[in-house]
Amino acid sequence: MDRPLDRRLMSVSSPSETPTYAGLPFGPAGVARRAEMIVLPVGALLAGFAVFSLFLLVQGKSPSDFYALVYRAGFGTVFSWENTLSRAAPLLLAALCVALPARLGLVVIGGEGAIVLGGVGAGFTGAVLGGAPALIALPVMLGVAMAIGALWIGMVGALRYYRGVNETIASLLMAYIAIAVMNHLVEGPLRDPASLNKPSTAPLIDAFKVGTIPGWDVHWGLVFGVVACVLAWVLIDKTTWGFAARIAGGNLRAAQVQGLPVGKLILGFTALGGAFAGLAGFFEVAAVHGSANASLATGYGYTGILIAFLARHNPLAIIPVAILLAGFEASSGLVQRRMDLPDATVLVLQGFVFMAILMSETLYGRFKIFTPERWRSA
Repeated sequence: MDRPLDRRLMSVSSPSETPTYAGLPFGPAGVARRAEMIVLPVGALLAGFAVFSLFLLVQGKSPSDFYALVYRAGFGTVFSWENTLSRAAPLLLAALCVALPARLGLVVIGGEGAIVLGGVGAGFTGAVLGGAPALIALPVMLGVAMAIGALWIGMVGALRYYRGVNETIASLLMAYIAIAVMNHLVEGPLRDPASLNKPSTAPLIDAFKVGTIPGWDVHWGLVFGVVACVLAWVLIDKTTWGFAARIAGGNLRAAQVQGLPVGKLILGFTALGGAFAGLAGFFEVAAVHGSANASLATGYGYTGILIAFLARHNPLAIIPVAILLAGFEASSGLVQRRMDLPDATVLVLQGFVFMAILMSETLYGRFKIFTPERWRSA
């Protein structure tokens, strides 16, 4: 007879040991490892900035002027902060779509597909429930968006577990399929006849639109995103399921030998990540656009990949990183006007940062100052 999950976990680690971050105690050795988790990503971020500065100098542009404009447009005023935080809301949820499966060693990069399909589902549901009370319609719209996102990314997990299909390739291809399906639906069966220049679903009535946080011109998606990050951290660091996911992420074969429910973990974590991405699609429709249209495919899912990697897949670290990247994106218009640069210049900056982050992955464990064994012996 199978033992409960928590008893299976006890067979992996001794009952007398207190689980700690990365298996390290809260002493000098643990501090060294945690310092590495902070120093290397920050160093990679600065390296990306340095390379991008050379990119600007080649074009005869001033890096100092560029970064000053980025700060001013993203964080310099109350309006800038409101714009940044509004953009951060979907980025928080998109990053969780990458970070949660990553705890199992899975690289899922198809959150964009779950966002657009979740948005289409929310827009269509809102149009169908046009005469229903908002207290009923909004939760149904939210649930439909999350269910579609969970199903879409959950299929990636199912393909990985049951058929051995690489989840990175599967999620990327499914993202392109999702965007194509979205375009077909909003330009065909679900198109509102009144949307002439920009095909979209029927616009939501005012009662079905999500309002803003009192005192701030920022929609409630930001609060949902922050709460989702906190709940994801609790799931990963404070529950037996999260501990099982970390064990499976370290060595999937060993987790199977120990009898951990690897299949349920893969399906559950991928579906949960997809549900968060679908939730981002709901807020894009109900709080930003007012209907489902091609504007759903704005690249939030792809930016979420960079955020998750920069945050080392830590849900709490995702919050400040998402705000930082949202500030970059909020500055694209001002940079274009003041420095005569394309608005895609900010995307180039993100590309350099992402390359630096990927290269920094090879540096973990190579610096003796961050080696726990050195501090244990000391």
